[in-house]
Amino acid sequence: MKRRSKKASSIYITELDYNRLNGLIDRTREHNGVDKEYVNKLETELERAEVVDPKDIPADVITMRSKVRLKDLVSGESNTYSLVFPSEADFAEGKISVLAPIGTAILGYRSGDTIEWQVPSGLRSLKVEEILYQPESAGDHEL
Repeated sequence: MKRRSKKASSIYITELDYNRLNGLIDRTREHNGVDKEYVNKLETELERAEVVDPKDIPADVITMRSKVRLKDLVSGESNTYSLVFPSEADFAEGKISVLAPIGTAILGYRSGDTIEWQVPSGLRSLKVEEILYQPESAGDHEL
């Protein structure tokens, strides 16, 4: 997965999300659940993340359970997604698992950033148009 940001080369993640996601990685590996490639990509993203206290996370950063509007830079189409844990995922409702390629790709990026990643059909490019909801900025630090 190749990623590019206009504002910074690192991503931001809350301490709570960091700990929960590392636990998810460990549990998934123990049970040989999801495709190891996605777990490895998530782990790589966590390794390069700047971990911050939930109250210190900028309001324009995509955290777990954030709702965002993304624009496909090829088709021009915009879609709204919520970034969730695998047990909460429901594509029909726009709830994307952090272990799905798009979920891993957007975690920690900011409004205005451009994200690129390889999928079976080719290279996808998305722009983070807007953070519609972020638990931390809404005061929901424990979600």
